[in-house]
Amino acid sequence: MADSLTKWNIHIGQKGFDILVKDINQYSSGFILVDSNTKVHCLDLFFRKAPQLSDLLVLEVEAGEKNKSISSCKRIWNELSNRSADRKSCLINLGGGMITDLGGFIASVYKRGIPFYNIPTSLLAMVDASVGGKTGINFELLKNQIGTISEPKMVVIDSSFLVSMDSRELDSGYAEMFKAGLILDRGYWEQLKDGDLSDLKFLSKKIDESVRIKMHVVSADKYETSYRKILNFGHTLGHAIESYFLTLEESKRLLHGEAIVIGMILEAYLSYRLLKFSSSSLSEITETILRFYTLPSITNHQKKEIINLLKYDKKVDKGKLQFVLLQSIGKAKIDVPIEDMQLIDESFQYYNSMLNSD
Repeated sequence: MADSLTKWNIHIGQKGFDILVKDINQYSSGFILVDSNTKVHCLDLFFRKAPQLSDLLVLEVEAGEKNKSISSCKRIWNELSNRSADRKSCLINLGGGMITDLGGFIASVYKRGIPFYNIPTSLLAMVDASVGGKTGINFELLKNQIGTISEPKMVVIDSSFLVSMDSRELDSGYAEMFKAGLILDRGYWEQLKDGDLSDLKFLSKKIDESVRIKMHVVSADKYETSYRKILNFGHTLGHAIESYFLTLEESKRLLHGEAIVIGMILEAYLSYRLLKFSSSSLSEITETILRFYTLPSITNHQKKEIINLLKYDKKVDKGKLQFVLLQSIGKAKIDVPIEDMQLIDESFQYYNSMLNSD
């Protein structure tokens, strides 16, 4: 089943590490980028799976979304330069979405681009961040404002890395899997609704399916001129929410997936108001998400700050917000303009009311 992913240079399990080891031999030097969490929880497992690469130099950044920044890039570029990394060097990104985004960007512009490999260690990175070619960093706490579209030379996905993940991080990755079903495959959504995240066999199978859905979309529209935009469902408001919560003290910050599921509830409501998306489907999405996630209410002050951040969204066209909304579960519509801020205000009211419905 996994073999069909190889056409996108995505490999599952030990076979992928064996291919990686052979591929690395062509380079003058290789480096492994980790964060402080990956170094502790994942690096030894990586070396057990690819012992021939244990002599590669390890580069480290601090864990956390706030470190997906230009300052982290500068430090790693300096290290690469000081270690004589040339255009025939390569970078292996071993970590979650922060590392694959950051490392991909670092590699894609260093000496006008060196090859990089993604070894995702979180569920979010396995199903979303590591595949599809988007790289990027945050700028002034705004999510993914600077980046490139640059394909990794290879992605190796191994669900055994998930053993070290806590339940909150697993839930964060599950959000992107939910999204895949909502935009393109109702049957997949139905399977996920009753999924058991503690069942590694279940997760492994669904990871494979989620990656297929994403790569089906990406291969049709690599540079996001049209069809690929469906992958942004939940992300217009979700990224603004995530950016806002990054300004708060660490204990109150949201993980990416947590912000995105809030965005999906809000944008499902907008779908109901604008595209005749059924009220029963809206309720189904909201109730499913709230069963999986413990989410915060959004105060009026927070809502104003979040709405203000929308002007920085990458999908703004001539000053108009463009949303991806749902016509039905499994069918998305891109480029839906919304100028009436009252509708967005209503979506937050709906979200808060559902949090308190019990």
